Parts: sequence; C-alpha cells; structure tokens
Amino acid sequence: MLHVDPIFAATSAVPAAVLAATPAGPALAAGGEATPPPFTVGTVLTETRLDSWLALGLVLAAGLYLYGVHRLRIRGDRWPVSRTVFFLGPGLGGIALVTVSGLHAYDTALLSVHMVQHMVLSMVAPIFLALGAPMTLALRTLPVGARKRLLAIVHSRVARVYSFPLVAFAIFVVNPFALYFSDLYRFTLEHAWAHELVHAHFILTGCVFFWPLLGLDPLPGRWPYPARALLMLLSVPFHTVLGLTIMQSSTLFGGDWYPSLNLSWSDPWDDQVVAGGILWAGGEFVSVTMLAVLVVQWVKQSEREARRIDRDLDRQEARERAAGTTA
Repeated sequence: MLHVDPIFAATSAVPAAVLAATPAGPALAAGGEATPPPFTVGTVLTETRLDSWLALGLVLAAGLYLYGVHRLRIRGDRWPVSRTVFFLGPGLGGIALVTVSGLHAYDTALLSVHMVQHMVLSMVAPIFLALGAPMTLALRTLPVGARKRLLAIVHSRVARVYSFPLVAFAIFVVNPFALYFSDLYRFTLEHAWAHELVHAHFILTGCVFFWPLLGLDPLPGRWPYPARALLMLLSVPFHTVLGLTIMQSSTLFGGDWYPSLNLSWSDPWDDQVVAGGILWAGGEFVSVTMLAVLVVQWVKQSEREARRIDRDLDRQEARERAAGTTA
C-alpha cells in the first residue's frame, strides 16, 4: 500500500542484534530518516512517496506537455505519438521510477541504488526527454509573446555556451569525478536537501549533454552527425574508468557513512563493487543505445535530404523541358 509520508521508522523490521549494536537506536539517513528495512521488491513498492518537490514537478511537466498536445489536436495539427510516449514514459517515468518509487528509501543506504539513480537521471531519462521535443511543442502552442521570450532564452549567450557540445561534454564527464572523489558526496549523504539537489543536477547535466546531440528541438550551433557520434564515443571511456575505479577502490565512498548504518543485510564493500559494476555496464549499454538512436536519426536525415534533392532536380528538369518547348 502506497503512503505519502517519508521513510517510516522501520525498527520493527530491523533485527534485534542490530538494535543492540546501536545504543542510540537505528542509524539515521539523510534528513534524519530511519534506515530502511532489507531491500526487497516488496519494500520498493511500499516505500513509494508522493510528497517530494520532484514528484510535484513531474506531474506539472506531464500536465503541461499533455495540454500542449491537446491544443494541437484541437486546432487540427498532428503531433507524433512516439514523442509523447518517449517524454512521458522513459523520460518523466524514468525519473519517477528512481526518485518517487521506493528506491528513494535506499539512495542514502546503498551506493548501488544511488548509482542506478545516477544512470537513469543523467543518462537514460534525458535522452527520452530530448526525443520528446518539448521545446518544439511549446513553440507551436504558446502565444506570440511567450514564444518570443522562449526563443530569446534558447538563443541567449548563456544557453549557447552551456549547450555547446564541448562545454556540455566537459560538464558531463567531470561532474561524477568531482562528486565522488571529494567530500561533497559525504555532505549529500548527511543533508537531504543536498541529496535532492544532486538529483536535479544529474537531470540538468544529462539534458545539457544529450539535447544538442540527440534532441529534436531547434537549437543553435548544432554539430553535424559525424561529430556528434565522435563525441558520444569519447564519453564511453570515462564512465568505464569511473566504474572500475569504484569497484577496485581500497576506501569506501562516503567514508564511514555506510558502515555507520549497521545494515545487517548489506555489506558496504560488496555493495560498492556492485555500484561500480552498475556504472560500468550501464554506461556501456547507454552508449550503445545513444549511438543507435543517433544512427537512426542520421539515416532519416539523409533520406529527407535525398528526397529534397530529388524534388529540386525534378523541378529543374520541368523548367528545362518547359523552356525547350517554348523555344
């Protein structure tokens, strides 16, 4: 049964030996919440929460997108169903899966769960958000004044700098190393607001990187497809290196945070190895998926260009025939 309150105090689900080992009671996760019960499919379902600001943002984004699609249909315009499915399903749905579902109860208790969130928020959901083309939808449905303001933002100098592929690539690659190999990660474990901010940062970083490469929205300074494919290939080794480094590290990420939770059902060292494996294998899978999407887009763009050239040649031949007949 779903509930709307934060992670409930699961002392009844914690073995008595663990409680005895911690005189002050069960260890507290970020925000002062009690550590969760053993990780199972059942607890993932029962720990779902609907009271976070991120859940509200997801509902609002889905509502605005569907309203835009509805307005297009009312005036007789067509909007591809695939775009709606991509945006609402793997896009917003992927974010909800790792932040609103019961997985959130374990994101400060298990590094492996945090890595699943990392992969989905920064590498999976942004791809499908970009394929949903929300900016194009907004430009086709907003009033003239709002449309001009949106275009001004998109073509502003700040947007141009952050959406420039090399800048976005640098942000996308450097951020994980800056987070996990500094005291910042421990700080996010101790403060719930910082942990939520990291989630939002993952989403924004992924969008900044993938939108110019795979997105369907009109963006300034977009690179040709061969250059985009090369940039994607260059991002693969960094996630592999990060995943292997986490797996082989002789120190625990987060310091003594995970051992201090005294989870009888999880060993921090084993969980860290699993976390590194998730990042390594997940990065490879997402990279292959990105390249597949890019190749499909490349082929479709080539077909459209070929059809356009054929039409131009047909018109030129028609004009030449007409000129010859007149002569």
